[in-house]
Amino acid sequence: MPVDSLSNTFAALADPTRRAILARLASGETSVKELSEPFEMSQPAISKHLKVLENAGLIARGRDAQWRPARLKPEQLKIAADWLDHYRKFWEQSFDRLDDYLKRLQANDKPSPDSKLKEKHHGRNRK
Repeated sequence: MPVDSLSNTFAALADPTRRAILARLASGETSVKELSEPFEMSQPAISKHLKVLENAGLIARGRDAQWRPARLKPEQLKIAADWLDHYRKFWEQSFDRLDDYLKRLQANDKPSPDSKLKEKHHGRNRK
């Protein structure tokens, strides 16, 4: 059963090491050796993470003699961001409607100036 590209994207982004690699690649393309430096893992382990990112369409890897630079491909991230944005808008609109509703409820619960006078007057008569 084939997995859709959005599922691949989110699966790749689920790992903090891969997110850190993407953050690093946002500064420009670099080698596997340079990418592995901040992590306590081997270059082959970093290469496995790069393969996942590459399969998800988040990075591209080139070949320049012995150097295999990796670079960020923002298109797939844009697709994921657009998908998330749809739901962000939905929740913002829902919260705005809830806020409006709560404001209307509060406005209806506020005692009028006349009711405060009546309460004072009735309070005096009860003593």
